[in-house]
Amino acid sequence: MLRLILGLAPALAWTSVEAASPQASVEIVGSPEIIYNSTRDQCAPIDVPDVDARAFKDASGQVVMFALHFINRPLRGPDIGHLKIDCHVALDSRFDPDPAHYADRNFIAALWTDDGRNISALVHHEYHADAHQTCRVEGELGCWYNTILAFESHDGGADFVKSRPAFVAGAPFRQEAEQGRHRGFFNPSNIVSEGAYKYVFMSTTGWSGQPFGACLFRSPNPADPATWQAYDGHDFTIRFHDPYAAGSAPESKPCAVIAPFVLPVGSVVRERRSGLWIAVFQAARDTGVFPVDGFYYAVGRDLLHWSTPKLLMAGNGFGDLCKVGPSIMSYPALLDEMAQTRNFEDVGASPYLYYVVMKIENCATSERFLVRRKLSISYEGEAHR
Repeated sequence: MLRLILGLAPALAWTSVEAASPQASVEIVGSPEIIYNSTRDQCAPIDVPDVDARAFKDASGQVVMFALHFINRPLRGPDIGHLKIDCHVALDSRFDPDPAHYADRNFIAALWTDDGRNISALVHHEYHADAHQTCRVEGELGCWYNTILAFESHDGGADFVKSRPAFVAGAPFRQEAEQGRHRGFFNPSNIVSEGAYKYVFMSTTGWSGQPFGACLFRSPNPADPATWQAYDGHDFTIRFHDPYAAGSAPESKPCAVIAPFVLPVGSVVRERRSGLWIAVFQAARDTGVFPVDGFYYAVGRDLLHWSTPKLLMAGNGFGDLCKVGPSIMSYPALLDEMAQTRNFEDVGASPYLYYVVMKIENCATSERFLVRRKLSISYEGEAHR
């Protein structure tokens, strides 16, 4: 999914948001640790990190993490720092040329489980019309049509099947419309719980009437995909409809985009001590609040109102691969070894930043690493831990 990050580099203009107070401060304090090396650890050449790390504890207490490519194999281990690839394919990609089937390229991108055995997944689904000769323009990016689909597992994440209904979010038109740019919904964040609902951010490139940015969705039960609804600026009322479904569904209202997330939300977690939410995401350098390319974080008392973002780690993640340097970084996520929730939606004072480092050779990515670095979270008036 790297191409999505590169293609989204022209960001939205900054819109002011309600500041969160007290302001948490997040700082990197640890050296990089390699969790997964695509050359050393793969089962097949396709097993490269290509999505934000998502983890849960299964029914036996083992950690299951998805962080790889569209042939979805999990990483498993006793904790988030000691993981090995499981060569069994949990979800494959069929490269189906019919866009109505939603069976081209699947990336497991968000997970939720209450018991460690029954797992609900949100899948970033890519339909590449250029690969199927169903595109009128040149280039992969202009032929890309993306949707968020629901899948489920009933064996602890060993095998996933498509849910019914499977369609969760997408553009209100079919793949042949508005070609020339990537279209639809992309890259869900992790799923978090608040009160009676589960929440997730999904990013959209927008269309006529729908702004570009990240929308917030909620569901009382992720096991029922039809219950996911997006925030309209006042309430969670919006359901997106499959444009390939029989009959004529009404076109959805636009969902409200949430500042400051101009690119997909890598992850969002609740800090246990304060109860504040902390979100991490990638951003490209601009003339406003993003002085350099890198990973940024924002803080919120709720999931709708966020502080001005602050730089967490600078680094190349955008631009011409022939010019950006020997490596780039992408897909940030916050995870805590001491998480008290099964779905790793909470952190303490010393979580980890997980992200992907990709080597550049001959103007293309080559060897990739899933890396983590220890963080320290503190508040005004106290030292970093």
